[in-house]
Amino acid sequence: MFHGLKKHGCHMHEHHHPRGGGGRPARMFDAGAMRYVALQLIAEKPRHGYEIIKELEGRVGGGYAPSPGAIYPLLAMLADMGHVSIASDGNKKLHSITPEGQAFLDENRQMVEALMARLGEGGGAGRGHGRDDLRAVMHGLKEAVVEKARDREAPEGRREQIAAILRRAEEEIRKLA
Repeated sequence: MFHGLKKHGCHMHEHHHPRGGGGRPARMFDAGAMRYVALQLIAEKPRHGYEIIKELEGRVGGGYAPSPGAIYPLLAMLADMGHVSIASDGNKKLHSITPEGQAFLDENRQMVEALMARLGEGGGAGRGHGRDDLRAVMHGLKEAVVEKARDREAPEGRREQIAAILRRAEEEIRKLA
């Protein structure tokens, strides 16, 4: 996972926070490498930020999912660099590769292929599934709730249905031993 990404000009700098013992699993990629990976995923097909997170998680078998706090600033940086264009898709932003972004990928093809191969191997990040999987599921649930609750063409009572489902889920979880 990424800790404390800060944007300075066109570069992302990663600030490490020392942790004792447990803490989060090691990051699969640093911010610089993630730029290539995210851009390659967008080159494959236009994507929303959440789709990039889910695609990365799926490609490593669920053992790793970058946080929204890492992906969204990275996508903004890629747009600032002219490597992606952003189209509004309702409440979401759809990212598409630009010719400049494709040229950047082509110039760095060996590195991109090595990073994508590392994704397929799981990059050693497959440990510690439980906590990260729950977080990814909670992000997915939130995304689904927001998407369905904001749908202007939804039938009357949609929000009440969603609230009822969430209440039942909460009750089930609280019943766990």
